[in-house]
Amino acid sequence: MFLVPLGLAAHLQRWGVSDRQIVELDWWDERSFAGFKFVCTPARHFSGRTLTDRFATLWCSWVIESRQTELFFSGDSGYGPHFRQIGDNYGPFDLTLLECGQYDPLWPNIHMLPEQTIQANQDLRGKRMIPMHWGAFVLAFHSWTEPVERVMAAGAKIGATIITPELGETVAFTSQHIATHDWWNNKSST
Repeated sequence: MFLVPLGLAAHLQRWGVSDRQIVELDWWDERSFAGFKFVCTPARHFSGRTLTDRFATLWCSWVIESRQTELFFSGDSGYGPHFRQIGDNYGPFDLTLLECGQYDPLWPNIHMLPEQTIQANQDLRGKRMIPMHWGAFVLAFHSWTEPVERVMAAGAKIGATIITPELGETVAFTSQHIATHDWWNNKSST
């Protein structure tokens, strides 16, 4: 089953996915599947990969709920009031996965500064957060580790629980004691 924002079904159909396996959702639409509830929620970004397809499809974030756990996945998003609205409607969240990299002060509508990532987690009422969208391909002019270092510093000021798994590491985020380490600097701490 593919749950996608409006306009993306055509891409999947071109790749051979059956119409019966595709459900397009608008912001605030909800669908249940296999014991999970998925909610297509707002984000601030854009869609398109070429000069002719800009804004042709919807971009979004996701709320994913099970009987035991509530998750939020930001996708790419600039900071805005949508985070508080999502938090008010669906929070608090056991875990938020929030983007914090590939930013620039000139791009406030598409990617958050790390300090805005911490504010978004507060707006969502996130109990634990995994910063994402950093340490990957180079899009911005900041250093590879700057996003995670800044998000960790901003989170420390308010006592946020931030989980920083290494690539491929399994994380039991519901445990009472969560070990995090700054593996990007080859140091360990708990």
